[in-house]
Amino acid sequence: MQDELTKKVISTMAATQHISEDKITIDSTFQELGIDSLDGINILFALESAFDISIPDDKAKEIRSVREMVDGVRMLVEAKSDGSTASA
Repeated sequence: MQDELTKKVISTMAATQHISEDKITIDSTFQELGIDSLDGINILFALESAFDISIPDDKAKEIRSVREMVDGVRMLVEAKSDGSTASA
């Protein structure tokens, strides 16, 4: 069962990439989804806007799967709500 944050990340990725949400699972890799580095940048911008967060460039380069994206966004959202400045 997916939580709201996971659903929102997958929904944002699907909208950005023009693919069905049904094709994206938490265990999907970017390679499996046909997401290249330029697509990844577009997804990052969309997620930053959707969640009102800033994803550090050095961390963004390491993201290769939906799970890593969800975990990173979750960390940044939680840090923001805690008032801290932790990075993904």
